[in-house]
Amino acid sequence: MARYTGPKRRLSRREGVALFGKDIKSIERKGAVVPGQHGKARHRRLSEYGIQLREKQKAKRTFGILEKQFRKYFEAASKVRGATGLALLRALEGRLDNVVFRLGLTKSRNEARQFVSHGHITVDGKKVSIPSYAVKIQQTVALSPKIVDNIQVKSSLEANQTLPEWLERKATVGKVLRLPEREEMEQSINEQLIVEYYSR
Repeated sequence: MARYTGPKRRLSRREGVALFGKDIKSIERKGAVVPGQHGKARHRRLSEYGIQLREKQKAKRTFGILEKQFRKYFEAASKVRGATGLALLRALEGRLDNVVFRLGLTKSRNEARQFVSHGHITVDGKKVSIPSYAVKIQQTVALSPKIVDNIQVKSSLEANQTLPEWLERKATVGKVLRLPEREEMEQSINEQLIVEYYSR
C-alpha cells in the first residue's frame, strides 16, 4: 500500500482527532464529521470491530506508518513480557522521527520524518536517515550543524515545547533517559482496542 499523500486534514476529520497538530482548528470547526459530500449522512454507530479498526487506523496515521510495518510492530510487541499495548506504544514512541518531534526539534512528526530522511539528524554523532530507527536509552539525538540555522528549526526551538520526562534536551541535542511511562506517551490512542483488533 502506498503512503497517503492527500490532504492531511481529511485524515484528521476521518479519525475525529488532530493527527498532525496544525489541523486542530479544522477539527474544532467541522468536528468528527467523515469527509466527503455525504459525511454526515454516512455517520452511523460503529460495530465493535469498526471501533477497533478506527483506533488502529488512527495510531497508524498519528505515527505515519503503513499497515505492513505497523503489524510488525504489533507482532514484536506481543512477544515482549508484560502488556502488549504498552510495548507497542513504547516501540512507536522510540522511533527516531517521533523522538525528534518529542524533543521539540520539529513541529510535527511528518516534518521530523523529512528531516531524518534527508540526513539532517544524527544519533550518537552519526547520521541516521531511517525514520523507523529505534532510539535506545542513553543515545543522543541531534540536528546536524548544516540545518541548525533553518527557519523551521528556529521556529520549533523557540516554541518552548514541554518535554516529556523520559527525554532531555540542551539546545539542539537531546537524549533518551529511560523508557516512557504510559501517561507520557500519545494520549489520543487506546492501545487496548488495537490489541483486541489484532487478537480477533
